[in-house]
Amino acid sequence: MTTLQENTATVQRGPWATDPCAALPGSPDLTHLDLLESHAVYVMREVAAESRRPVVLFSGGKDSAVLLRLAEKAFRPGRFPFPVLHVDTGHNFAEVITFRDERVAELGEDLLVASVQESIDSGRVADPGEGGSRNRLQSTTLLDAIAAHGFDACIGGARRDEDKARAKERVLSFRDAFGQWDPRNQRPELWNLYQGSVRPGEHVRAFPLSDWTELDVWHYIRREGIALPSLYFAHRRRVVHRDGMLLAESPWVQPGLGEVVAAETVRFRTVGDATCTGAVLSTAGTVDEIITETERTRISERGATRADDRFSESAMEDRKREGYF
Repeated sequence: MTTLQENTATVQRGPWATDPCAALPGSPDLTHLDLLESHAVYVMREVAAESRRPVVLFSGGKDSAVLLRLAEKAFRPGRFPFPVLHVDTGHNFAEVITFRDERVAELGEDLLVASVQESIDSGRVADPGEGGSRNRLQSTTLLDAIAAHGFDACIGGARRDEDKARAKERVLSFRDAFGQWDPRNQRPELWNLYQGSVRPGEHVRAFPLSDWTELDVWHYIRREGIALPSLYFAHRRRVVHRDGMLLAESPWVQPGLGEVVAAETVRFRTVGDATCTGAVLSTAGTVDEIITETERTRISERGATRADDRFSESAMEDRKREGYF
């Protein structure tokens, strides 16, 4: 019998890397997606078993949707052993908020919402002003929610292929009493053995999708029939052409001097604060078409569509050191 590590190495070398649904050599009933799913479920169960008060973060995006499906695989028919937490910037896409509420209600789980606007109103963070991005402000709101509820483990859908800083993360990433992350102070993770213990005030961030790629996520969405917000699929939308990006026109994104507003056929590869999350020109209206499009792209979703990451190589790492998820 081959080990998980041996099978994974085989997948990375062979044609199975581009076809996650193909059976692995020596394991005709096991696919690359099966391995990823099994490991993610294992991580979730380990976190739930080792932590006193875990929580799963849910942004309403595709990775979060996959995370909730994996939680179903891990814990059904019982309820999740953790609540669902959304950090709301107040500048979210309406489609995402609607999807968030409908999905959590469908699951019958507890939803907690941490509001950046409340952080601004209470003086915890400064208002960036009209049209300013609130993305970075989420760190304070998240850390306040962790402290208020006593969470010692936060499960999220971050993947290593998204950004150089996220590639430095372990599956269980330690945060100190100030919620800060030190990439030089990471715990070893050998043979899928994880150390989740923390002292009072500290916590870990758990990333069950660490080894997944954007393409893996879409193949899994297709296999599992996972519902997503409509903005992931091609649609007509008025967008502002700004700094090489297409930002959806909204109360928080209005054209400036010399900027062009046009109706385009677009979709979003990732979702976040509407002031810094751009769309891509696309006619991909189905999951199969998105998979084909993703196979051909050479730019990561964050590199192509997040204004706060495109113009600084250290932007994500700087935010993560401050407590950003």
